[in-house]
Amino acid sequence: MTVAEARRADLSAFLRTRRERITPEMVELAPGPRRRTPGLRREEVAQLAGVGVTWYTWLEQGRPINASTQVLDAIARTLRLDSAERQHLYRLAGQVQVPLDVDTGQVTPEMRGILDRLGEMPACVANSRCDVLAWNSAYALLFPELVDAPEGERNSLWYTSLNLHPTSLLLDRDQELARAVAVFRGAYSRHADDPCWQDFVRRLSSVSAEFAQLWARQDVAEPGPRTKSYRNVEMGVLRFSSTNLLAAPEIRLIVYTPADDRTWSAMSKLLSNGEAAR
Repeated sequence: MTVAEARRADLSAFLRTRRERITPEMVELAPGPRRRTPGLRREEVAQLAGVGVTWYTWLEQGRPINASTQVLDAIARTLRLDSAERQHLYRLAGQVQVPLDVDTGQVTPEMRGILDRLGEMPACVANSRCDVLAWNSAYALLFPELVDAPEGERNSLWYTSLNLHPTSLLLDRDQELARAVAVFRGAYSRHADDPCWQDFVRRLSSVSAEFAQLWARQDVAEPGPRTKSYRNVEMGVLRFSSTNLLAAPEIRLIVYTPADDRTWSAMSKLLSNGEAAR
């Protein structure tokens, strides 16, 4: 058996086992007459995914056919595959590049527990599109405009590009924004076919000429440690060492560690003032 044949055999077994665990009731189908095997029938999966019955049957039988990303996505949704299972499906189907869905990233209780225990260190959980998903009290005091934004608009690249952080102005902004755009470009290459990412770039380019110019430079970078300084309206200049920790595929825990004694003291005062104001 060749490698390709073995992979198609694994795909056949994987699809069958995922199909058998989905009951008709789970997808709002009538149970119908007595079923010889558990779960959905092949024709039901095909109907729910919007693909041909013969085509899906051949796919599950491990025949050498090509499956587009759109069809695989539809099958993954129908079979209720989680992120790991979805990526496994793509690999077995012979896709060279496995799409990683940043929108499915979940902020776990463990992540929230870490955020809350970081004290004076501002920290957040963000996806690779720069959407801020969760944060601690210190981060909220440093960047209140961002965390107070409506859900779906809490994006750090958007706010930095438009300079929407009056509470804590980023010093050396030109340099830091150029690097942020380059890091985003690196992530974008994994999602270039995603309409949500395409729309984000179009919208940000339309409202920020600075972002559009940086985007056109085609610079690429990986996330890494940085030293960032901010001018806070209450505490003056604050310096932090920024660290990116991979918490899950496409999900990062970003921690701002005060870089000097003055910043440690200032963050303690900000937190105390914040508690007193509640």
